[in-house]
Amino acid sequence: MFNSMFSSPSLKSLEQTVSFTERRHAILASNVANMDTPGYQQRDLSLNTFQDNLRDAIQAERQSQEMSPGLRLGMFGAVEQPSQPSIEEAKNIAMENVRDSMKQIVYHDGSDDNLEMHVTQISKNQSMHTMAVAMMKSHYRQLQMAISGSVNA
Repeated sequence: MFNSMFSSPSLKSLEQTVSFTERRHAILASNVANMDTPGYQQRDLSLNTFQDNLRDAIQAERQSQEMSPGLRLGMFGAVEQPSQPSIEEAKNIAMENVRDSMKQIVYHDGSDDNLEMHVTQISKNQSMHTMAVAMMKSHYRQLQMAISGSVNA
């Protein structure tokens, strides 16, 4: 029970979002800093790839939670097919794909290289980061209230 409070799908998703936005912010800031550097290739992390992989990881987590504990553990004669990964392996693979999307750098052709576009992307990224951190703080605040048994924590 205690372990499941800290490994909930929503908390894992928020942690991955914070990690993604931190990495993306560093890359976007580098783009602005090197805007006038001759031959510099603008870089970015694919937000769509990250969101797609995160959605797949959440769906894998939900599917594993919908299964009965006995089937998840392989009890009651449930036999997994060798060609398919187990539910736990599928969840791990899905979360690994989320992490991999943070490593993928997409190079732009440089045709839309203007400061306003970079500042807009940084602002959007910062908003996503701030929202994820606020939601994580709320989650931990709720856990603290549950543990302490008080509403005024």
